[in-house]
Amino acid sequence: MRPFFIGQSTFMKAFSQTPIVAIATPPGRGAVGIVRVSGQNLAPLIQAICGRELKPRDATYLPFLDAKGQAIDHGLALFFPAPHSFTGEDVLELQAHGGPVVMQLLVSRCLEASAELQATTQQARLPGLRIAQPGEFTQRAFLNDKMDLAQAEAVADLIDASTEAAARGAVRSLSGEFSKEVHTLLDALIHLRMLVEATLDFPEEDIDFLHKADAKGQLNRLQTTLASVMQRAGQGALLREGIKVVIAGQPNAGKSSLLNALAGAELAIVTPIAGTTRDKVQQTIQIEGIPLHIIDTAGLRESNDEVEKIGIERAWAEIGAADAVLFLHDLVRWNDQNELVSYQAADANIASQLTKLLPQRVPVIQVWNKVDAVQPHLAAQAMATPSDSVNIAISAKSGQGLETLRHTLLEVVGWQPASEGTYIARERHVQALRQVRMHLDLASSQLNAKSQALDLLAEELRLAQNALSSITGEFSSDDLLGVIFSKFCIGK
Repeated sequence: MRPFFIGQSTFMKAFSQTPIVAIATPPGRGAVGIVRVSGQNLAPLIQAICGRELKPRDATYLPFLDAKGQAIDHGLALFFPAPHSFTGEDVLELQAHGGPVVMQLLVSRCLEASAELQATTQQARLPGLRIAQPGEFTQRAFLNDKMDLAQAEAVADLIDASTEAAARGAVRSLSGEFSKEVHTLLDALIHLRMLVEATLDFPEEDIDFLHKADAKGQLNRLQTTLASVMQRAGQGALLREGIKVVIAGQPNAGKSSLLNALAGAELAIVTPIAGTTRDKVQQTIQIEGIPLHIIDTAGLRESNDEVEKIGIERAWAEIGAADAVLFLHDLVRWNDQNELVSYQAADANIASQLTKLLPQRVPVIQVWNKVDAVQPHLAAQAMATPSDSVNIAISAKSGQGLETLRHTLLEVVGWQPASEGTYIARERHVQALRQVRMHLDLASSQLNAKSQALDLLAEELRLAQNALSSITGEFSSDDLLGVIFSKFCIGK
């Protein structure tokens, strides 16, 4: 069994050894439903419910029996003896008709049968059987070395995948591609640590372990490999998490029309009246398999209307949490020279607030709407306004420029459509890899310094290893494991 982690309690160890049961299919009616049991020595329970022994890994059609020997339902029973099962324990699966009543009857029967005394031993058939916690089946698979933590998370990611690309990425992670790359990094890092520790342990020896083993070259190669893994993990995080895109701008710039155009549906109310949108409207769309969470917000302006003011405050809150901002401008306003100065001043004020509010990493795309309603030279004049941002001319009404906008959104957030073999990754994985990069950078500084502080070098490498190991679960806490597996559905 996998060694228990730093901070892992005796309670967790004991808790994970009690048998569990749960419905493994989604709630509601269906043609087939599955009840899953996992534990040690399930033979007495199988005898009570199935009325016979089961051949391992063979599906057997039979009645599922209640306490009086009457059939609850007829279906398929499968028995997977340990360790050749999903959890690494004995596993029983009962496949019956998928009505909620039938499923609950089977779960209740499992709990009832587990407490029944056997005639020969006068002991319970399966002592301690209880309803499983969310994600507990997968947690046991992790604890019993059937998969590492990154693979376990991929199970939930595969279930929750909202796009084909995300599902394929989750399958790659579940098959161990991500974990393999992490372990490759770990092996190289451990080897480098060994060299440094050897040099520290034998300072009197007239042997420069680090120089002879090309420690600098090893560290450089390690950093290069890490950069490649980080790039692919970042792509995987985009597949899983998606991108939060907020549409911002003055009233009547066409924000709601743009949301409707991107979503392909009339989601937001569109009127010529300024201040129509007073609260956020959100829709998730897909571009090349990447989920984009598009949010339409209230027009940004000074207002005395209390309801509108609340909407504007919420708009700024959404902007502050965005991965990208579409700053929408109304080209029609450039036709009216009397209003143009005040309009530009208001846009400049919004731009100033965006600069103060947003981190540098968050891109702001300047989107010039209603290009179909103005002369080409006017649009060119407006877009020539000095700006460090990307400028795109569109018409939310006609659809002109929308395809360019979609692809630009993916580019500015770092998506590379040509990426092959992208595996799914979570934000915690990306954060862990960033920590590894930071510690390796510090280690490189120590190694390249004129007066090397080998103890500090060794410590940075140790911290890098700990951060890297947290991805697959070698170094983890109960709290982290609890949060991860609580996000699963009950039957996983």
